Amino acid sequence: MKRGENYIPALGFDWLTPLYDPLVKWFMPESKFKSHLVKEACVQAGQRVLDVGCGTGTLTIIVKQTHPDAEVFGLDGDAGILEIARGKATRAGVEVTLLEGLAFQLPYADKSFDRVLSSLMFHHLTTENKRLALSEVFRVLEPDGELHIADFRKPNESLPTMFREAGFEQVKEYAKYRTLFGTLSLWRAQRL
Repeated sequence: MKRGENYIPALGFDWLTPLYDPLVKWFMPESKFKSHLVKEACVQAGQRVLDVGCGTGTLTIIVKQTHPDAEVFGLDGDAGILEIARGKATRAGVEVTLLEGLAFQLPYADKSFDRVLSSLMFHHLTTENKRLALSEVFRVLEPDGELHIADFRKPNESLPTMFREAGFEQVKEYAKYRTLFGTLSLWRAQRL
């Protein structure tokens, strides 16, 4: 699944991609909110975890380092940024599976993951693609599986409503972080 013409790269333009990690590290509390996201996900040994919109792989790598006995996957629509992620994973000495694909057309079987995480990706999606992505995440989660998202909210858009429309229950915003770009919220939703 290749990215379409409406695909928005991490910083808006492909040529800015190499600057993504330094800018996020400099302007956001990245290690703090991503570690919080991983802690709340309560990943157990042997579980399968998917990082949707994994970008340069920072969150994917944190999950694997924190839970070495979990099977960790990263998915992103940008082949170039996945090359950066592969290099980072190799340097970190972790084994993760990285695949090119889109959040609203997940290339995985039904009920194939215990946890799905996503960081700083959902705000790039149109409202319709958010709904499609949430339906896809619901589809690939096992019963009792959880979705954990760290992202900005678009004005006049209700993520909790979208979570529930996709079938999720026990939807909760469990943390907020102030950044130069606005408030970043951490969400949990469960497939029962």
